Amino acid sequence: MKTLVTLIFVLFIGIAAQAQDTTSEVKVETIEMGIVTETVEEGISFENTTEVARLYKRSNSKVKKALSFTTKRNRAKLA
Repeated sequence: MKTLVTLIFVLFIGIAAQAQDTTSEVKVETIEMGIVTETVEEGISFENTTEVARLYKRSNSKVKKALSFTTKRNRAKLA
């Protein structure tokens, strides 16, 4: 009985979706753009800046502590 009602409901929704009047067409305005024949190159300044990435080698650094956190559920349980 439940499958029959579900089947009828799905068919009803499908028929109702197909019965919608979709004859209205949407007009889209087009924009015409010309071809660019000239290119302007602006002066790009390259600055020689040296950036240093930090590498934490100690085991008690803040980054390693934050990444290796433990919770109560991670601890071993005694049987």
